[in-house]
Amino acid sequence: MVLKKDKEKVIDPVWGEERIREFLDLQAPAGENADHHKLLKAYQSMRPEDFETFIGFFVAANGNLEAQNLEGKTVAELISTHRYSQPYLDAITKQH
Repeated sequence: MVLKKDKEKVIDPVWGEERIREFLDLQAPAGENADHHKLLKAYQSMRPEDFETFIGFFVAANGNLEAQNLEGKTVAELISTHRYSQPYLDAITKQH
């Protein structure tokens, strides 16, 4: 019996503004800083250009780019050692 794939695998889809804005409504786990959680999840989920768009929406919604996690680290501090994080760091620093 041969099974047929019913869907093509989608890699690196283009995100619209509506989907990017959904990250503004993410709920942080109890005890976590909500702004830090939103920024980190956006970083983990988005391509650099989508993240840059998100940062604009985030700042317009009075989001705190300097929000810290429970260890006192900002998202910029956490990702600064990641190999491909420079475009994301640039998006954050453009808004400061």
